[in-house]
Amino acid sequence: MTPFIAEILGTGLLILLGGGVVANAILNGTKGNGGGWIIITTAWGLAVFAGVVVAGPISGAHLNPAVTIGLAIAGSFPWEDVAPYILAQFIGAMIGSSLVYLVYKDHFDITDDKGLKRAVFCTAPAIRNNFTNLLSEVLGTFVLLVCVFYFADGKIDDGTHTTIVGLGSIGAIPVAFVVWGIGLSLGGTTGYAINPARDLGPRIMHAILPIKGKGDSGWNYSWIPIIGPILGAALAAFLYLVLD
Repeated sequence: MTPFIAEILGTGLLILLGGGVVANAILNGTKGNGGGWIIITTAWGLAVFAGVVVAGPISGAHLNPAVTIGLAIAGSFPWEDVAPYILAQFIGAMIGSSLVYLVYKDHFDITDDKGLKRAVFCTAPAIRNNFTNLLSEVLGTFVLLVCVFYFADGKIDDGTHTTIVGLGSIGAIPVAFVVWGIGLSLGGTTGYAINPARDLGPRIMHAILPIKGKGDSGWNYSWIPIIGPILGAALAAFLYLVLD
């Protein structure tokens, strides 16, 4: 398996499980209808775990253009590989969201609320305020990237020996917990995309797929979950470079 395929597969699993829990919690007639925010954020954390476990040994499991760009800014990832990784992430996100639609099609059909149908695919603010919505995405992604940098390149130096505490040693569980914590703490304002591919890829599929009574795809908001995560990743990278 190549890194390109690994990023497709890992991101596809991320969106299949992450979008799937949203569908289960909010669409009419599901077993999990009304499950609430705790269920949604927990499953998104587990979705990250699944994606990282599968893709990690092959591609490093970025699964997120903001992670790829942030690592490149920090000099931890080659710039020539950025575009292929991002393309793979978008492909994976579009496949994953399409599978969610197929699994929950009957429930989409009996759900009248257009906003709920769109929410399975992409984020939207609880209160529309471009500044605070953007800030939420910037800070959420900043937290994610700061943790990723130190998971991947953490060191314990006692003055005599330096021990590397890398992502390969501690596995995918810490990243899953970070995403879970971001969702519980900072996700209530925008739905915490913190990942341009996670939001834009499924949003495109929402526009394309023949979803009964789906309404618009919220394009007037779509720039925030793209720009916000990239800004947050860049800030985290610059902080890492200053402190390293």
